[in-house]
Amino acid sequence: MVSELIKSALGRLRIIAFLEGISFILLLGVAMPLKYFAGIPQAVRIVGMAHGVLFVLFVLLLIQVATEKSWSFKKSALSFLSSLVPFGTFYADSRWFRN
Repeated sequence: MVSELIKSALGRLRIIAFLEGISFILLLGVAMPLKYFAGIPQAVRIVGMAHGVLFVLFVLLLIQVATEKSWSFKKSALSFLSSLVPFGTFYADSRWFRN
């Protein structure tokens, strides 16, 4: 299944959206508490860097897919905004990325 997703820009967006969503949840739910409650700031550095890279990839792929698929501004903007909310990319995948 993953090999089929990698073949299209939309499939790559779905994969990166999933990974970006996981990294965001790990950042907020694991790394931040480790930093502030356990005094382990390295967790935020590691997970934060991974999340940052995945976020940039998400935005670039979103622009590519929105252009290729001629998405409306509203759909593109809502897809972007979904990446700013925990669990948002999972909603976006189920709502807009499964075409």
